[in-house]
Parts: sequence; structure tokens; C-alpha cells
Amino acid sequence: MTLKIQNITRLALVSVTALTLTSCLKDKPFALFPNQVSAKINYTFAATADTLQEKTYTTFLSANGNYFVQNNSGNTNYNYWPQAHTLDVFTDAFLRTKNDIYKQRMKSLLNGTYKTNGNKYENEYYDDMEWLALASLRAYDATKDADYLSAAKILWTDIKTGKNANQGGGIAWRKSQPTYKNTPANAPAIIFAARLYQLEKNSADLDLAKELYIWLKGKLLDGSGIIWDGINSKGDSQIDKNKFTYNQGVFIGAALELYNATGDGTYLNDAIKTADATTKDLDIAPGGLLKNEGQGDGGLFKGILVRYLTLLTLKNDVPQANRDAYANFLKFNAQTLFAKGIGRPDFMVSPDWKSAPSGSTDLTTQISGVTTLEAAATLKAAGKF
Repeated sequence: MTLKIQNITRLALVSVTALTLTSCLKDKPFALFPNQVSAKINYTFAATADTLQEKTYTTFLSANGNYFVQNNSGNTNYNYWPQAHTLDVFTDAFLRTKNDIYKQRMKSLLNGTYKTNGNKYENEYYDDMEWLALASLRAYDATKDADYLSAAKILWTDIKTGKNANQGGGIAWRKSQPTYKNTPANAPAIIFAARLYQLEKNSADLDLAKELYIWLKGKLLDGSGIIWDGINSKGDSQIDKNKFTYNQGVFIGAALELYNATGDGTYLNDAIKTADATTKDLDIAPGGLLKNEGQGDGGLFKGILVRYLTLLTLKNDVPQANRDAYANFLKFNAQTLFAKGIGRPDFMVSPDWKSAPSGSTDLTTQISGVTTLEAAATLKAAGKF
């Protein structure tokens, strides 16, 4: 998605002291990683996740039931990559509730994506396919329905064709631009390959995950732990130094999944370093709150970071102090979204989690919010909040 949103204006650095909470959030400046937004609010994360799931389904489902539309204001366009993340949040809900309605919605969306995409899963964009492959593999793990594994493997076969020697390796962003490599086309591939290896023990998958990781870390990881967006987008071999939230999330996920697959603590240390840098970075999370990256593709970015930071928070091998810091960060973001960024009674989500939504809501923005409330429900159930 990188070039699709290249014109997103980078948010100005906002000082922590200038950020204030409004009435229900105590009307005073907040510290980095505060313990809570307000003790007076009953944060019903699981129940609100249920409501968000239902409102999202009924508001965004297309007339033919095959896909989820672009926004809640009448734009019925089909966009491939948000469908994958919609499948992911249905899987979240199924794992949390064990309610078969979510299993039905998951399967309907997989089949609908195939139909709407021209009776195929493959796509022009390698990163798009990786999101669907990841969501399909998670759905398989949750349901053991072989159709998901079949879809994931079809996608994986095509994704692997994106690897080439330009810029020293890595997977291209899209088929028509093989010389441009970025984090969104490589980190999710690493996550997928490492997970598939853990499922099937095919050493070729683990070898590729390691190879891609070496390339990504060597090319795009800053010494501070921040992962940059891409390289050679303009054909000049320059690095695109954009701090997008989701890039940090998928690098954390890539390092964590390689640790899960290998037990090599170097990977876990990399995940921790990037998580520490991300949660303290005032461009990414001014005052501890993840920045507004707009709607469109950017609307989905925060939810992706939340998904993979949540997995790291739940990993017992991570030192307790780090896990506590991540949980505190995620708690503050979820509480702020819950109290300020969700419109009621329609339960539409704002791209700015400290402000009520206004105007139309894109599917991407909505799914980011659902992902975050599902993560909050999981963390609360695990005793992290």
C-alpha cells in the first residue's frame, strides 16, 4: 500500500504537554503511557467488540453479500486488502466467543473474495496477497477448514515469485514494479513463512523467512529500532523514511514469529527493541496515543500495529517490565478509542482515536477500530489490563 498513500501528510510533532484530555478523560495533560484514561468509565471491551462486529457487518456488507464496501456513505467499491483484515477480525471474534456466526462470516468472505476478485485469489500487489494469506492461515488454525489452507498456499506460491535480486533481495511491492521493495511486502511474508513452517515443518519456508528477514533488517531497520517504509520507490535506491504505524507492527510480528519458529533470542530482542522504540516515538504515538494516519489505506495502519504488539505483550518470554509497558500503551489507546473515537449509537470509528468520527467512515478505519477492541478484550481476559 505504500505508494497508494505516499501523499499522506506527515503529522507535525505534537508535544506531550500540549495534548490534553477532554471532559470524560479528566481535562488535564496526560503522561506517556498513563495507567488509565478515566476510572469512571466502564470499559466493556468484549461487549463493545460484539457491537462493533455487528455494526460493521450490517453497515459495510455489499448488496450481493460477497465483500465489504469502501465506506458507509454509499461508495460500494471493492478493495482487496481490507477484506483480508475483515477476515482477521471475524477470526478474532470467533476465537473469543466460539460463536459459529463468525465462522460462517469467515467462510462467506473467503468465498466472496475469490468471486469478486475474478474467481482467483491472486492479485497485482504482493503485500495485498500476503495479508489474505496471513488471514487465511489464521482462519485455518482456528477452524481446521482445509479451504483456508488451500487459499493460503495458492497465494504463497504466487507471493514467492516476487522475490528477486534487485536491491540485494527481498520481495517486490507489486508485479509491475519489481525493483521497488518495502516493509509491507516483506515483513508479512516473513510472518507467513515462519507460521507455515511451524505448521508443516518445511525447511524451505523457514529458510526463506530468514533470508527475507536478513534483507529487511539490513536495508530498512534504523539503529533506533524503527523500520522504514521502503527502498527504490523512485528508481534512485533511496530509502523512503516514513514512519507508518503498521510497518512497525509487522516488523515486530516478523521478529516474534521467527523467534517462535527457531527459539533464537536475537529475533525476540529485535522485536522488543522495535516495540520499545515505537511506543516511545513521538511521531508515531505523540503522548502515547497512536497518530491519525487518515482514512483510505492509512485508516487500517494502527490496527495492524495493535495486532502484532498484542502478540508480543502476551509472550511470556518477553521481560515483565517490557510486557507491562506494552500493555499500558495498548490499554491507553484502547480506552481512548472506546471513550472518544467511537460514535454512538452507530458505532462508527474515527481515524483520530481522541476525537469523535465526522462524515463518512471507511471500512479500513472501521476495521482498525474493531481490531483494537478485539485486542483489548483479549488482553483484558488475559489479565493484562
